Amino acid sequence: MLADIIPTHQAAQWLLTHIDRLLDHLGLDRAKGVEEWVYVAVIVAVALLAGWIVRRCILFVAKRFVRLRDSAAGRLMLEQHLLTKCSHVIPPLVVLALLPFAFDTSSPMLRLFRLALYVYTVVVVAMAVCAVLTFVWTRFDEKENTNNLPLKGVLNVGKGIVWIIVAVIIGSLLLGKTPGAFLAGLGAFAAALMLVFKDTILGFVAGIQLSNNDMLHVGDWIVVPSTIANGIVTDVSLTAVKVRNWDNTIVTLPPYTLVSTSFQNWRGMSQSGARQICRSVNFEAYTVKRCDDDLLQRVSAKYPKMKTFIDRAKSAGKVDYDPGTAVVNGTIETNLGLFRAYMCQYLLDHPLIVTDQQILVRLLAPTTTGIPLQIWCFTTTAWTAYEAVQSEIFEHIAAVCGDFDLRLFNYASGMDTETVEMLPADSRS
Repeated sequence: MLADIIPTHQAAQWLLTHIDRLLDHLGLDRAKGVEEWVYVAVIVAVALLAGWIVRRCILFVAKRFVRLRDSAAGRLMLEQHLLTKCSHVIPPLVVLALLPFAFDTSSPMLRLFRLALYVYTVVVVAMAVCAVLTFVWTRFDEKENTNNLPLKGVLNVGKGIVWIIVAVIIGSLLLGKTPGAFLAGLGAFAAALMLVFKDTILGFVAGIQLSNNDMLHVGDWIVVPSTIANGIVTDVSLTAVKVRNWDNTIVTLPPYTLVSTSFQNWRGMSQSGARQICRSVNFEAYTVKRCDDDLLQRVSAKYPKMKTFIDRAKSAGKVDYDPGTAVVNGTIETNLGLFRAYMCQYLLDHPLIVTDQQILVRLLAPTTTGIPLQIWCFTTTAWTAYEAVQSEIFEHIAAVCGDFDLRLFNYASGMDTETVEMLPADSRS
């Protein structure tokens, strides 16, 4: 009977009377099913409207208060719509409060509506909690996370735990069991759940290792040799590390890849403010010769700063090798040794070469392509300036090596030893 649904208090009877009048006005029969559905629809609509009005009023007051404070946290709350997301909890609570006035306490319809509202309330509460977690993480990441630690994985884990709790509560509500009994019933599916969430679990563990060992920050330039990743880290989450390569492509890696394999992080270079130049150029072996007075005089006249080095070496009868970090080392025994000393002086005088870092101009093992002369020094970390300085150094080497009777190796002009020996002595340079 209709009385099994509708309570006997005056408000319910008044509403039922008006429903009957409405049905009469529309020319519809007062069938039990029609009266029930119209009653339920009116009650739900009234409850939802009441909840919406309460939500809008509270939201209006909260937004006005936040705007009046005009703080960074308040602006972030408005940007993330935190108040709006949290206010969705209000309507189902209002509806739950009004349901006992709409249905008889023993009505099966009341139990059905309560169950649906409980599920909906749990979901919107979880959404509100996740919104609060996102707000707290964003505030911490902007204000406190000065080292750009990859903490987004922690946020994802927190959200995951919230939704796991929601799933357990909803399952227990639908099955009519306590959460403990429901979890006990899930024991048989533990292996399957471990398989499904394998990447998430591995990502969580890897995220903890990356954070604790300070291995990776957002904004770091990393190179992962086993992949095509070579660029800036833009995002670190529970299941993915996103790297923007220098060609603007995005490479996505699982976090445990960075823990299980080696990768190169250029953060130390950026923080030191100095980037290494380590590059060599090959000279024709047959152009290396002993220095004579004519060569020393020509070099002293053209490069006055070399005159001091040459005079000191002549007066001492030997070269004092300085073990310092940024010094002039070379010899006056050969033109290549003299050129080494000149390049040391050139690097020390260069405005963009860092003189508190190691400076070396050294020879590597001879090869079939000549004698390699390696430049080892440090300059600015700005990419464009770095490449410009590096290019300038080796352009200068190519331009001045002839003043020291040296010649760069070139396959097109390379000559074997027998051919060189056949040349006149004054033409071998």
